[in-house]
Amino acid sequence: MILHYKCPSCGSDMSFDSETGDLSCPSCGRHEKIENYQEELQTSSANDVETKEYHCENCGAILLTTADTTATNCSFCGAGVVIADRLSGQLAPAKVIPFTISKEEAIDAFKKWCRKGLLTPRGFMNADRIKSITGMYVPFWLFDLNSKVQVSAECTKVRTYTQGDYIYTETKYYDAFRDINLDYVKIPVDASEKMNDELMDRLEPYPYDQLKDFKTPYLAGFLAEKYNYSDDELLPRAKDKISSYIESYISSTFAGYHSVFYKNKQIDTKNVNSNYVLLPVWMVSYDYNHSEHTFAMNGQTGKVVGKPPISMGKVAAWFSGIAAGTFFALKCVSFMLGGGFW
Repeated sequence: MILHYKCPSCGSDMSFDSETGDLSCPSCGRHEKIENYQEELQTSSANDVETKEYHCENCGAILLTTADTTATNCSFCGAGVVIADRLSGQLAPAKVIPFTISKEEAIDAFKKWCRKGLLTPRGFMNADRIKSITGMYVPFWLFDLNSKVQVSAECTKVRTYTQGDYIYTETKYYDAFRDINLDYVKIPVDASEKMNDELMDRLEPYPYDQLKDFKTPYLAGFLAEKYNYSDDELLPRAKDKISSYIESYISSTFAGYHSVFYKNKQIDTKNVNSNYVLLPVWMVSYDYNHSEHTFAMNGQTGKVVGKPPISMGKVAAWFSGIAAGTFFALKCVSFMLGGGFW
């Protein structure tokens, strides 16, 4: 089932407006509250969804999409369409964080980010080679995890004191035990096989207080995909994301000891709850020096991540500056120690 959101006043295609949070008509300017729309999702199996042929109800053209696409634009008339039956049943997201940064604002923010590169080529800093910028809702699983931790360790406290002509070192040994219960909420893991995991991880954090109950009008005018991996498949990644925090917390409970030797450490992390959500991402394709660079921007906070090109000339100049500064510092030390001029 294809969903179009038509303006009740003039019949033009409406799309989600990141500034107002409503559906907006570009022709007559009419706004419609998303809360007024009832969900039109149908129950269907994944196999049914992937074998259907979809037609744009605006112009009749056949929509050519991958099996993972849930929202797109018609290649012929440009109308924003939502493929509702790919968002039904188990494929229906529970929550969504809508875009608050418009395409124009995203372009301006990306250009400002490019100008901040201290070691990037001058041509890149001009930010005038944006090939494309695409608003996408990326599928994520948000995990609520509980970790039960039991640790036994041998710890020491060392005291040094002077008595008479002698310096004494006193070492006391302790057997320590920790029984810890930790809760971690809303741990995000992207569920799309097309997206770079490292890039998506670096977009965090998202303002999860902005999560809203999912409604298909939020997708109008943007691209969106359904998840490729289930929460069970991604649970190991979620556990890995919190492992360093668990270790840090364990370490903090042994503060005050001079040494800690762990004799036994048991960490049992379980999934308490997981929700399928869509999070907003602007994907930027940038053409520089006949090479394409991909960047991502958090569609809520404006945070930009990616690997920009590096100017070897600027790197050389930077290291030369460090070397010159080090040489100057050494000469100053030599002058002060030697008591002369140079």
